[in-house]
Amino acid sequence: MRRVLLLILTATALLEAQQGGEHPNAQSPRVGGPADLLARAQALHREVPLIDGHNDYPWALREHNAERDLDKLDIRMPQPKLHTDIPRLRQGGVGGQFWSVYVPATLQGAAAVRATLEQIDVVYRMVRKYPDTFELATTAADVERIFRAGRIASLIGMEGGHAIDNSLATLRMFYAAGARYMTLTHGTNVRWADSGTDKPQLGGLSRFGEEVVREMNRLGMLVDLSHTSPGTMLDALRVSEAPVIFSHADARALNDHGRNVPDEVLRLLPKNGGVVMVTFVPAFLVRGGKATLADVAGHMDHVRKVAGPDHVGIGSDFDGVETLPAGLEDVSKYPALTAELLRRGWPEDDVRKALGLNILRVMRRAEEVAARLQKQREPSIATIEALDK
Repeated sequence: MRRVLLLILTATALLEAQQGGEHPNAQSPRVGGPADLLARAQALHREVPLIDGHNDYPWALREHNAERDLDKLDIRMPQPKLHTDIPRLRQGGVGGQFWSVYVPATLQGAAAVRATLEQIDVVYRMVRKYPDTFELATTAADVERIFRAGRIASLIGMEGGHAIDNSLATLRMFYAAGARYMTLTHGTNVRWADSGTDKPQLGGLSRFGEEVVREMNRLGMLVDLSHTSPGTMLDALRVSEAPVIFSHADARALNDHGRNVPDEVLRLLPKNGGVVMVTFVPAFLVRGGKATLADVAGHMDHVRKVAGPDHVGIGSDFDGVETLPAGLEDVSKYPALTAELLRRGWPEDDVRKALGLNILRVMRRAEEVAARLQKQREPSIATIEALDK
């Protein structure tokens, strides 16, 4: 009997030692509890770069009467008018950000080209003003290097094909200026592609629209299908030799909104290699628009289930919307979403992919395709007038 008691006492002592000397009933965070999940989430953010596919801070700088003046809304300091500032980016564990250089579709022609260049200039001036926080990235290797250095890799994404004014030469010059994706449409159709929130005119891409996709492949610019119609999505998937992205979109099966991705398209992503970066826009997440962090995780669950864990990411749309889901109110909140994925049973490898490894893989593949295509063909000099007669 004394031997049994001794064994019990020894086992108890060993258990307490493994738990840092605390009794199992002590009031400390239990494994799998909220505090433990958040700690695991924060550790993952330190391990791999969280890369957000879409933040509209450059446009918010215009909207809040700052006239693109970085000093008027200095994000070194807390900025309650914005969803984004440096202290909260650091708190959120952000490793990479595609800054949207959005201009509204009400701007057309030369006005759209000029405004987009001005937005790109905002990003360049931002990384110059805050060199201890940001560094411009144009390749996957850049992102990884900048993340290892403790800075936030800053990439440029164009939102809306109207910005190129139907010119492949203009597209190439935007790429030369650092743009690494272009959303083919915004809220309305362009002459060569249908939007998901406008009356279809083409049924997808025109011949010139297909040439835009081919030239983006040749450049290494990611084809972003957020905002496009299902027909445009399917045409782009048929034409593109590189993986496509949805920089900020949700699952249509969960909310039948024109901005969301149908399962038919999700099922094609494994063959293409692309990624859907789930967005936080309440109206895209749920009917009625009163969304929560759990709704975002639910859309990520759906993309992971239908397309697979290699094809899901995060694309918040911070500073591009007025309201946000409860629990994801600003850029400091990403670890809470990561913790929710862990709580739902996502393996850590799948979480790493969603945080940033998937979009890095897409970028690397697009770079490989571009290197091959640039050996095979010269820049396209096709015009919309010649192709879309």
